[in-house]
Amino acid sequence: METNHLRLNEQIATAMEMVANTAGFLWNKGWAERNGGNLSINLTMLVSQPFPPFTTSYETELSEAAPLLANNLLYITATGSRMREVARDPFARGCFIQFNDTGSNCTIVAPSGLLPSSELPTHILIQQFLKSQGNGYTSVLHTHPTELIALSHCRPFLNQKYLSDILLGMMPEARMFVPKGIGLVPYQKPGTVLLARATISALVNHDVVLWEKHGVLAVGTNVEECFDSIDILNKSAQIFLSARQAGYVADGLTGNQLNNTAPP
Repeated sequence: METNHLRLNEQIATAMEMVANTAGFLWNKGWAERNGGNLSINLTMLVSQPFPPFTTSYETELSEAAPLLANNLLYITATGSRMREVARDPFARGCFIQFNDTGSNCTIVAPSGLLPSSELPTHILIQQFLKSQGNGYTSVLHTHPTELIALSHCRPFLNQKYLSDILLGMMPEARMFVPKGIGLVPYQKPGTVLLARATISALVNHDVVLWEKHGVLAVGTNVEECFDSIDILNKSAQIFLSARQAGYVADGLTGNQLNNTAPP
């Protein structure tokens, strides 16, 4: 199964169009400096099984097996890829990963010898976690939203409840569309299993997680949903910081106003 064949799959082509759109959003927002950020999608339900084998590819053994991803197919952006490049052609700037029937190793196909994102261990473990939850989530997005990262440089906002309460209180849409608020992961070296495990712990109760002084990761049914959740919370951070720049602290929604703002 080569990239050219995948391009002819209408459902995968639609998913890649959404990837391209989201990558463009990230670049235009200024959240994807240089090669910052990455994303992955579980495409298993969009292709027939068993998958035809890749003929131009290489195999790699995983440091930790992912049995729930056995025979699954993932897309992940390639290491070093700029989101502006992904926006032009996600097939040319991404890798397709086919797991074997035990999830102990995988076959990777990547144009021009590209490698998967350095955050691949994090994406694999989180994708396995999403499978275990049975909630239909297939997508993982990591990006660098300026205002949310800025808050993580200020000690008071490293209290997860305090941060979530502020963000949910800045506008009704935050309460409506990201009702779980935001999780928080203390600083960990990027691309490590430690970061992945800490993120999974936060994802038990949240769909969006702030990585201290680094970025944000969101999960959802598709990458645009992930983007929307981050976008809403970052707008809340912008409102809070704009009020501070104007010389006062934003009141935020009252308890009654929050209670009367239910998810749609």
